[in-house]
Amino acid sequence: MTTQSHHVDHELIKAAADIARTRCRGDNHTMAAAARARDGRIVTAVNAYHFTGGPCAELVLIGAAAAQGVYELDTIVAVGDRDRGVVPPCGRCRQVLLDYFPALGVIVGEGDRVRTVPVTDLLPESYVWADHQIDTE
Repeated sequence: MTTQSHHVDHELIKAAADIARTRCRGDNHTMAAAARARDGRIVTAVNAYHFTGGPCAELVLIGAAAAQGVYELDTIVAVGDRDRGVVPPCGRCRQVLLDYFPALGVIVGEGDRVRTVPVTDLLPESYVWADHQIDTE
């Protein structure tokens, strides 16, 4: 596992916190995510909680980004409503983020200890779906 940290995109944290504060209402939407596309655009989303296991904000963000023509993300962060601050991605999100964006930076940590780490650091010795696909050529 690498312990290398990268630049922290504070504008991205602010974007997610603004969405969490203004768009998260009640129990259905409690988390917001923001990601910076490779072209510099910021994409945001909120989770869609449901007792059956609704999608996390990071997963909703992947779909929202694609709907906006964004297929390459550089950095992502999730922020909780009620001023909970940066929240690390759950295990399912870590795996999906790794599979979709293996070079992605993920902002984690609390307060003045936030840092950006490679998604691969969040899943050491991980299964990478693309590495196990049979090449049909």
